[in-house]
Amino acid sequence: MEDIPVTDNHIHVDPIHGEGPVAVATKFKRAGGSVMISPNKPTWTVGESCTFKEAMELGIKYVDTINTETDIKAFAVVGAHPAELSRRVKEGLGLEKGEKIMRGALETAQKLVLDGRAVGIGEVGRPHYEVSTEELQVHNRLINYAMELAKDANCPVQLHTETSGPAEFKEFAKMADEAGLKRSQVIKHFSGPMVLDEENHGLTPSLIATRDVVTEGVEKLHLKLSNGKLNFIMETDYMDDLSRPGAVLGPKTVPRRTRELLEKGIITEDEAYRIHVENVERIYHVDLGF
Repeated sequence: MEDIPVTDNHIHVDPIHGEGPVAVATKFKRAGGSVMISPNKPTWTVGESCTFKEAMELGIKYVDTINTETDIKAFAVVGAHPAELSRRVKEGLGLEKGEKIMRGALETAQKLVLDGRAVGIGEVGRPHYEVSTEELQVHNRLINYAMELAKDANCPVQLHTETSGPAEFKEFAKMADEAGLKRSQVIKHFSGPMVLDEENHGLTPSLIATRDVVTEGVEKLHLKLSNGKLNFIMETDYMDDLSRPGAVLGPKTVPRRTRELLEKGIITEDEAYRIHVENVERIYHVDLGF
């Protein structure tokens, strides 16, 4: 296990409300972690006057700190969480102005990718809570726009959405086709075990690393495949918020879950390498050096 790199595809760091990048990366490393993909947190977690660009720049700064001060390899993903729109609508900004601001934020995210400072656009998408039909339509247009920008930047998109099954994955796959973005470049963050082609329609599921979800995903693929080419990545969605310790899953979870799967013979070392290195390199167009 010590020789097998482990990637957490969606792990936040927050020195304002949490322990911060070095402490989180150190915990991850001690558990056997190797690579962190870290999206910026929403603007309001930084401060009421924080702009989208400032929040993204901070996310990149935290990743740079991890790379400089720890042995973890970290990469930034930048975007505008769908709750950013909902928050502005509730504050009375209006959907038209809100959509314009969100589009500008996505364009900022794309520029940071094009400048080589981030490896993907995200998390973007639509809320996991109910909103009006009119607001949902705006969120869907923003997903389409994020995918178009990602296609032009040759990078992936990390989607935050409601709990999604095959119908939702098919909807997102159609959006990707319309934008000209490869389906595999659409990462469904916080995914259940939607690992079969008929479930994910070619998108990349980022499995939340609970024992049940990951084990079910592996077992479904093993029943169907014999080549060991597991098509998912893993994440904790760790929030790094001291008021919610361990939410959603703690930073040690992905390394520990991977070790558990290996020790129980549920996955092989080759399969672990596929999940944590090959899939990550292919999706994010990075060389992890392992």
